Parts: sequence; C-alpha cells; structure tokens
Amino acid sequence: MTSSELWTRATADRYDAEETEMSSAAVLGPTLDFLAELAGDGPALEFAIGTGRVGVPLRERGVQVAGIELSEHMAAVLRRKADELTLPVAIGDMATTVVPGEFTLVYLVYNTITNLLTQDEQVECFRNAARHLTPGGRFVIELGVPPLRFLPPGQVAVPFDVSEQHLGFDTFDLVEQILVSHHFTREGDDGRYRRSNSRHRYAWPAELDLMARIAGLELERRVADWDGSPFTQDSAKHVSVWRKPS
Repeated sequence: MTSSELWTRATADRYDAEETEMSSAAVLGPTLDFLAELAGDGPALEFAIGTGRVGVPLRERGVQVAGIELSEHMAAVLRRKADELTLPVAIGDMATTVVPGEFTLVYLVYNTITNLLTQDEQVECFRNAARHLTPGGRFVIELGVPPLRFLPPGQVAVPFDVSEQHLGFDTFDLVEQILVSHHFTREGDDGRYRRSNSRHRYAWPAELDLMARIAGLELERRVADWDGSPFTQDSAKHVSVWRKPS
C-alpha cells in the first residue's frame, strides 16, 4: 500500500453531503464534457474514484468506466449508486494496482494525486496510467497550483475557505513539499465545529511533465479549468492532458 491516508467510514458517509458544490451541474457539466470527448468510443479508468462523483455520471453518459479506489468505505458509498457490473471498482492504490483491459482515457481529478506523499509514488502513478493506456490514449490530471505566492516571509499558512459553515487553511513544509489541509466544519446550530486535517504532497506542473516523460507520456494540452480557459501564471489550478505515443 502507498502512503495515501485511508478515508474512514465516517468520512466516506458524509463526503457527498460536504461536496455538493463540486457535484453541481455547473462544476460537473464541463468536467464530463471534457472527459467524454477524450474517451471517445473507448473505456475510461478513474484513479481514486471515491464515491463516484465523476465516474457515475460519466458512465451515465455512455462511457464505459472502471475505477481504482484505496478506501473500501468510499467504494461502498459508490456501490449505492452503481453495481459492479455497471461500474467495476478494484480496491487498491492508484500507483500499483492493475485492472484488466486497456483504456483510451485514464483520469485523476480534484487534486487526488497529492494523496501520494512521495515523489516516487507519484512517478509510479504516471507509470501505472501509461500501463493501462492504449497507444494514443490520454492521462488527465486536475490539480491546484501550489499557492506559495501568498506566503510572505515567516508565514506558513494560506486560507482557502472562510465561510459560515467552514474554515479551511493549508500549512506548508517547503522542504518536503508537504501541505496539510486543516478544516473546521460547523455542525448543527450550537456553534460546535469538527476539526480534521489531511496531508498532501504538492507538485508543480513542470514536475508533473517530467514524471510524464519518465512514464513515456507527452504533454498534449494544459488549461486552467475544464471549460478550456487558458492556463496562465495567475491560474489557481490546471487540467493537464498527456498522451501515450501511438
């Protein structure tokens, strides 16, 4: 097993309720359009498929989707939405788990590659994607750009959400390229907050391009979001597409 932290049953059971914005039509529509176009008439494989936020509606669009998921609890939530015949899921880590068949598209969304906490494991994730791709197939990653420009000297934390129901900020280890996301989520009307955190290894776009080259993949396209807007030095995230040579 990789260094990814396992999602617990409690976290899996409340995941969808806490990610309603990311499951909205405004967010999912462009995501599904982008992925379905790349998949074409071929099958797609989602690394870290989770509760099926993307995989299930992509399957409903007619794309044959399979998944790999480390947490049995997250996969169990997905099973409430689609059975194994409709959307097969292998329990295992995305860096080494191999599933049958070849795919025109392998994808990894919502910053999930950062769950792999070492560079070696992230490289193996690219190699695993290449292993599953048909010649000419694509590997897609959605990932935030590390917000280090917001860190003045001596500061180690950057807020990313300050709202009525949630307070979130990231702290950074600049030597190890590890960030910890801290969450304070309001529960009920009595003013209580639930605290949680998760560790991630951040990576720059150029570092990912080198990982892709190691895996035999070539950068085909990089945009700022699923709507295809241009990627610039001010973009907060990127959607990158690497292609396996024919």
